[in-house]
Amino acid sequence: MHVSARYANSRLRILVLTGLLVAAFLTLRSSLGQPAPAAPAPAGGAPAGAAPVLPAPSTPAPVETPAPALPAPAFPSAATPAPAADSTSSPAVHVNLFSIITSNTDPVFYTIVVLSVIGVALIIQAFIKTRASVLMPKVATDHMRDLITRRRFQELLEYTTSEPSFVARSLAPALRRAPDFDRMKEAMETALGEQTAEQFRRIEYLNIIGNLGPLLGLLGTVLGMIDAFAVVQNQKGQANVPDLAGGISKALCHTFLGLMLAIPCLAAFGVLRTLVDRLTISGSLLAEELLLMLKPAADATPRPGINRPAPAPAPAAAPANPSPVS
Repeated sequence: MHVSARYANSRLRILVLTGLLVAAFLTLRSSLGQPAPAAPAPAGGAPAGAAPVLPAPSTPAPVETPAPALPAPAFPSAATPAPAADSTSSPAVHVNLFSIITSNTDPVFYTIVVLSVIGVALIIQAFIKTRASVLMPKVATDHMRDLITRRRFQELLEYTTSEPSFVARSLAPALRRAPDFDRMKEAMETALGEQTAEQFRRIEYLNIIGNLGPLLGLLGTVLGMIDAFAVVQNQKGQANVPDLAGGISKALCHTFLGLMLAIPCLAAFGVLRTLVDRLTISGSLLAEELLLMLKPAADATPRPGINRPAPAPAPAAAPANPSPVS
């Protein structure tokens, strides 16, 4: 019951982690296509779509003579509605960063994408395997303790050889060197070191990928800047902003991808390193406890191949009343 509860909690953590990754990706993708801010209103407080009002003449017309017919004003008044063309003259620009990133494809882009997929797979796999219910299952530990208590050492050796848990793989080399307890302890310490190093090597790939992310982003940035300056050179220094925008966009997109690769991998590596350190210490203490339970049996068993000296015969007892010498 205890093992299943811990397994359920660990599986829940894995599902929550996967859900957070998917939610972060969807949120990022939806926020990449936000529209650009609207153009600022013209000076004077007039609304954006309204046309300017013609200023009134400074001198009024004479009252005696009727005013001549004036031509139609060049600009509509405030009461006249603005034409439909003015409302569509500056449409809102939608910037879709996702499409911009996918448009700058090159070997660096594909390398970062492949490493991102590998990094996500390693993170999920590491969180599944770095659990107490996998490294030190309670059922296996209780079974080994029961075999030691009942002094069934041959079955214990067979069980630890086939059991893949952390404690069993550390205790099996010690049992092969019985009954010498010093050699058993030395073999178990060596096995514990190998098991701990193997657990750390399993998550070290996340550290490597996390450190490669900024370097690959920097490589893409350099390539984008090379493209931008190549355009300037081809146009004899007369390149305008649209000509340079392609190379600069490529450089910044690669920097963004490199950071998005490095941040999750390095964060997961830091968390997993703490978990591995804590679990391996607990496993080492548990393996030493089981080894100490074997110590009385190991000391009581005679060592093969060692000739022990025979005990000296007891001296003969002297007579109580020695007879007088005649």
